[in-house]
Amino acid sequence: MTLKKRWMIVGVLLIGLACRKTPTQSPSATAPSAPSKGSPQAQSTAPVPAPKPVPATLPDILARVNGEAISKAEFENAIRSLEAQAGQGVPFEKRDEVYRQVLDQLVGYKLLVQETRNRKLTIAEAELDAQIGQIRKQFPSEDAFTKALADQRTTVEKLRQDARTQMLVSKIIETDVAPKVQVTEQDVQTFYDQNREKFNQPEAVQARHILIRFLPNADSAAKSRARATADAVLKKALAGWDFAALAKENSQDTGSAANGGDLGFFTRDQMVPPFAAAAFTLKPGQMSGLVETEYGYHIIRVTDRRAARVVPLAEVRKDISQFLTQQQQQQKAEAFVNGLKAKAKVEILI
Repeated sequence: MTLKKRWMIVGVLLIGLACRKTPTQSPSATAPSAPSKGSPQAQSTAPVPAPKPVPATLPDILARVNGEAISKAEFENAIRSLEAQAGQGVPFEKRDEVYRQVLDQLVGYKLLVQETRNRKLTIAEAELDAQIGQIRKQFPSEDAFTKALADQRTTVEKLRQDARTQMLVSKIIETDVAPKVQVTEQDVQTFYDQNREKFNQPEAVQARHILIRFLPNADSAAKSRARATADAVLKKALAGWDFAALAKENSQDTGSAANGGDLGFFTRDQMVPPFAAAAFTLKPGQMSGLVETEYGYHIIRVTDRRAARVVPLAEVRKDISQFLTQQQQQQKAEAFVNGLKAKAKVEILI
């Protein structure tokens, strides 16, 4: 667990991360949500010019905004926060693009902070205390909270300072941006009508499974031991023992064991091929024999099937509305910041 955002960057940078398929995923049983900001209809078709190269060695000051510096330390801290959220470092081939975007966001954020001072906005101490309390609650113990602070090279005092600043900036967004956001029923209907293909839902099954693991490089003896364990569990399942109870007791899939092995609904392409092939041959109530994948031996019991369909608007209305609201908020926030930039003196030094 990491500290909630270091209260720095306005907006979100997305770094594409490749995820291999695993049968331990639990896809949602609900209709697909509205596309993300990275979806085709949210992107411009115009060619994007290559970003200006960022020097390998960064100077102590990267930019000045109305005379206020954006330091190397501030920038590197923002990059660390981004990498922590992404779960990996910035890919080398994306370095110039991501670094330029982060710097641009820091410029925008600096302008917003300056605007809070111009308006003489304040945050009550009680409100700030409550916010810090919410952050602390994300951690199982005070030691875990302290370790997270140390990992992010910060302190409680700095966290309070950053939180106060973020809350002040949020006040401006709530005052100048949020009231201008309006998503109507017609907007939702139009989006649905123009993006029907995005609501095509392929055939899916719902299943429980029991996984007895072996390592990818396991020798024949280790695989034999895993198979013997799996065979013993399968015999109990075939004898009529409660499958969910067997999964809770025996499954080594930490993502589903506590829920009786329930994986929810999933499509063929959401699981590794051997698992998908076995699951999609079963009818509700039927159980497989041992299915071997790269993760170990599985026993699969299908509990429900869902035919391919077009998800009706009623099931995705809320998702679409949320997506369009977020899209408008992002666009209007960017427009507001661009207005501040137009009146500011911004010097980019790299």
